[in-house]
Amino acid sequence: MEPSTPPDRLGPALLFRWGALFTLGVATTVIGLYALYTVRAILVRILIALFIAVSLDPAVRLLARRGIPRGVAVTLILVLAIALVAAFLISVIPPLITQGRNLIDDLPGQLSRLQDRSSQFRQLDDRYHVSDQLQGLVGTLPSRLGTGLLGFTSRAFGAVFNSLTILVFTVYFMADMPRIRAGVVRLFPMDRRPRARRVVDLVVDKVGGYMIGNIIISLIAGVVSFIAFTILGVPFAVPLAFLVAICDLIPMIGATLGAILGVTVALFTTELWPTTVLVAAFFVAYQQLENYLIAPRVLKTTVELGAAAVLISGLIGATVLGLVGALMAIPIAAAFNVLLNERLVAHEEAAGEGSIAAAAAATDPVRAAAGASSPSAPEAEVRGLEPRDRG
Repeated sequence: MEPSTPPDRLGPALLFRWGALFTLGVATTVIGLYALYTVRAILVRILIALFIAVSLDPAVRLLARRGIPRGVAVTLILVLAIALVAAFLISVIPPLITQGRNLIDDLPGQLSRLQDRSSQFRQLDDRYHVSDQLQGLVGTLPSRLGTGLLGFTSRAFGAVFNSLTILVFTVYFMADMPRIRAGVVRLFPMDRRPRARRVVDLVVDKVGGYMIGNIIISLIAGVVSFIAFTILGVPFAVPLAFLVAICDLIPMIGATLGAILGVTVALFTTELWPTTVLVAAFFVAYQQLENYLIAPRVLKTTVELGAAAVLISGLIGATVLGLVGALMAIPIAAAFNVLLNERLVAHEEAAGEGSIAAAAAATDPVRAAAGASSPSAPEAEVRGLEPRDRG
């Protein structure tokens, strides 16, 4: 009986080679991650610019379908968007500064009137000295602003530079959007490119429609809130309406947050009855009107996401990129939802075709053989991807 041969042992040269390759792979991964971390700010700006370009692409394509060259359409859309933003800021910032200064100057008088009207606030103020702390904070505000003037100036220049960078990237992405979309489609095999092209178009339409519709809804909320504040005699109507419009951009909780701010300012600056109660009633009625009338008409079709998915997406986006991330999270989640639905539909269609072919083979082998030799049926249209209405 021959003795068993010992197992093969790895030679030192082979072990050294594997160790060197493993070390090289780890080093390459670490260097790549560090490089991504180093340029993370630029990548964030590129992502924001791409998101804005995708959001405005439906409007550009609408003009292009009317015979306007794409370059001219991109220029018109950008000029219109910049003009609207500039007009809005010019109309809002001066009253916002003036009424904000008046709010700070009138804070002691508002606190004293609130003490005269509310015994509970008097007890709270006697125990925790709320009025003194607020007045001390307001008194030190000018010195703090003066001390941080250099930091504020640097941050302002940084914001301007970031905005210009995003604007330049947005122009390039909008001009090359057909090439970008064609490049994404080319990543798929030839037989899947028609379906991929339809899915890409659908994702772009949904993201753009959601963002444009959300901005329109927020502007409506701000204008209607300004009218209500003016009619009810609530002071500081312009900054309050501006805050309501900004808060309304935030999904799920934005409208409620804006209502809380408006009611709180009305409580501190006006009588509890009837002004504050009427302000609260206005926000309750307007939220119902927005959810069931304004939003469905403006958005037509919107993201098919559950409340939990919307909330989780918004929280993750806010944690990563702040307010911008919260605004981008919902359309990005909707895009992933469209892709997931497309894959599910494709699997269901493949399973249905397989079961039909098996049934045909069991009942009629000749027809099954003929069907196997015939060319495949054309791709089915993308179904089940239309999101449901908001609200």
